Amino acid sequence: MNIRETIGQLMMVGFQGTKLSSEFIDWLQEYRPGGVILFSRNLVEAEQIAQLTNSLQEHAPNSPLLIAIDQEGGRVSRLPQGFTIFPSASTVATCQSPDIAYGVAEITAKELRAVGINMNMAPVLDVNSNPANPIIGNRAYGNHPSKVCTFGTAIMRGLENNGVIPCGKHFPGHGDTTTDSHKALPIVSANRERLNEIELGPFRYAIQQGLPTIMTAHVHYPALDTETSATLSRPILTDLLRTELGFEGVTLTDDMEMRAILDHSTIGEASVQALKAGANIVLVCHQRERQTEVVRAIEQALDRGKLGLDILQASVNRISFLKQKYLYSFKSVDPSEIAQTVGIPEHQAFSEKIQRVAARI
Repeated sequence: MNIRETIGQLMMVGFQGTKLSSEFIDWLQEYRPGGVILFSRNLVEAEQIAQLTNSLQEHAPNSPLLIAIDQEGGRVSRLPQGFTIFPSASTVATCQSPDIAYGVAEITAKELRAVGINMNMAPVLDVNSNPANPIIGNRAYGNHPSKVCTFGTAIMRGLENNGVIPCGKHFPGHGDTTTDSHKALPIVSANRERLNEIELGPFRYAIQQGLPTIMTAHVHYPALDTETSATLSRPILTDLLRTELGFEGVTLTDDMEMRAILDHSTIGEASVQALKAGANIVLVCHQRERQTEVVRAIEQALDRGKLGLDILQASVNRISFLKQKYLYSFKSVDPSEIAQTVGIPEHQAFSEKIQRVAARI
């Protein structure tokens, strides 16, 4: 693996369109990203999604792609009509049954795998501790860490046991913010004792249960790092997450195109800083020019001695281990088999049952 391919493995990118354009194919072949993330803009119906994911994997002959999606349920659902779309995390938790939560994740994973998606950016492990929070709200499983622990790990297991990689987010906790990090940099002013008690609890528990990947929060926690946000913070991503909490999996940044990042730095500089802090995969969801800028910034940082090759290699090793565990059994999706799984009556009935149970409680 040469330097360009090594850097590519540390990238997860989004793209426009429901098919691969010749321009994006050229970009894939030149930069060799380790993963892609799909949004509603890429997805029309099940057979089209399967064709898209098969095509993506065909252009990654040396290492299978992580193909990710934000399919939390509720208002954060990217899959189109025809799939089984579950209600929000808070509605699922209202049922007071971890078995129901597991079933949600099990069905979601089966339908994702049926169309070639192998990673879900869930569960949300944030504690909805601030009613004024504009971004988390009913995406959380509750306002108490024990409830988030219970339901978050049920979702984690349901995904993982059915072949989809779970990703806990947003470390070290986005639930006490009053600002949307898409628009500005939120600040959580809680002291370390409060963070230990509330925010960190679900992440600590999920890590102990074997959580394989974690997404960072573009949030500033002065009690943990007086200088910078979690995504760019070595005290948070290395000292806290790796050393103190013992996380051995893969750490992804949230989208580096959010204003919480771009209002304070160029995307290239911030991405280099995130890797130095301890992130393993840099997520750039939208503009191809910015994706290229990140790759070139990493190359320049290596050339100038501002970023060590050992840091990149350590990340590649973690990513390779993740792929070996989950992806090397990959085979192309057979579109003729999709109808046996996606949106079948049994799955739809389970979703409707959740709505009925939640309405009675």
